[in-house]
Amino acid sequence: MDSALTEIGLPIALAIIMFGLGLDLTPADFRRVGQHPKAVVVALACQLVLLPAICFGLVVLLDLPPLLGIGMLLLAASPGGTTANLFSHLFRGDVALNITLTAINSIIAIATLPIITNLAIGYFDLSDEVSMPLAEVVKVFALILLPVGIGMVVRDRAPGFAARMDKPVRIASAVILAVLVLGILAGEAENVGDYLAKVGLAVVIFCLVSLVVGFVVPRAVGVVEKQAIASSFEIGVHNATLAIFVAENVLDEPEIAVPAAVYGLLMFPLAALWGMFVSRRVAASSASVTA
Repeated sequence: MDSALTEIGLPIALAIIMFGLGLDLTPADFRRVGQHPKAVVVALACQLVLLPAICFGLVVLLDLPPLLGIGMLLLAASPGGTTANLFSHLFRGDVALNITLTAINSIIAIATLPIITNLAIGYFDLSDEVSMPLAEVVKVFALILLPVGIGMVVRDRAPGFAARMDKPVRIASAVILAVLVLGILAGEAENVGDYLAKVGLAVVIFCLVSLVVGFVVPRAVGVVEKQAIASSFEIGVHNATLAIFVAENVLDEPEIAVPAAVYGLLMFPLAALWGMFVSRRVAASSASVTA
């Protein structure tokens, strides 16, 4: 991957995306945890515990190469992305819950992301070649949370401007992720076919399982359908840009970024198809109840 894109473009891209998240946030989003504790706790448990365990099982079952396996676990440890809010809005989920979960999980990930990634590095016995120092991770998240804070201040001081910027920032985020994905795949052009063959199936299964788990588990414990849809997209739509950033700028291993890049390509159509399926299912269920 081109060094200018890695060293300059990637941090700017992540800052823009996190600024966009901040434009959606208010202090009330953090206080909302007390209003919907079950939905928040169940979604976070799926995101932080169940999903990494499933991903690890998938990595072992498919016998992925070490660096690609670490990349998959890094992706699993990444919090939900701002795109989750968009999918939730399109398919009638509780967008406020999405925003709350993204905000909380982005903070919790300061601790959980390096723990899960370091466990993966240890499992593959690559600690001599790849390292994730906690100090560097804290620095990364400080750089991430700063634009979030700025976005929140902008929303508080200039709500009209924040509302006008919402759509352009979302579009910019999608375009930026597309450029990053293409940049990574172009930089690894010689190995792209091999990577897709090795990690493509894992990424598709992981994405679909994440979306399904995010809906089924909350519903199984009594979370209402609208919140379950929000949970599904929050758990199934990861912040691929963050995973790419950590792989490139902290771990300094472009190959570790490949699963997140492939995921960035496949996530949109898979999430859209799942959204159409689950929204029709919910609509059919509601119709049968009222009939």
